[in-house]
Amino acid sequence: MASAPKTRALYNGDCPVCSAEMCHYEAYSESEALNLGFEDLNKIDLSEWGVTEDQATRLLHVIHEGTLYVGWDAFLALWSQMPRYKLAARIGGWPVIYQIAKWGYTHVVARVIYNRHQRRKAQGLIGAE
Repeated sequence: MASAPKTRALYNGDCPVCSAEMCHYEAYSESEALNLGFEDLNKIDLSEWGVTEDQATRLLHVIHEGTLYVGWDAFLALWSQMPRYKLAARIGGWPVIYQIAKWGYTHVVARVIYNRHQRRKAQGLIGAE
């Protein structure tokens, strides 16, 4: 019996960018037999994560060994568990890089992705089940 993943990522499967990236990580994780889990926020009970749907669609969330990481910190926690991405995690954690990347992800990248998600939702392209 497989043990529960020590690292789990929560992502928005309705978002093409998020879905593509997490599916890539999931395929890599499976090919390397890594103890990682990937959960689509649209298919689970979010109360276990302690976040609302809106919070979960705004930024990446990762639980690593019982600690919740959000945003850039979530990427660093996830990448540090994958051999191919450990160097990116290390560099992304350097103080100057960390501050710039955290700000850029939170205020530019994630905001653009979230706004596109909201537009798709308003147009009825997602969430109409």
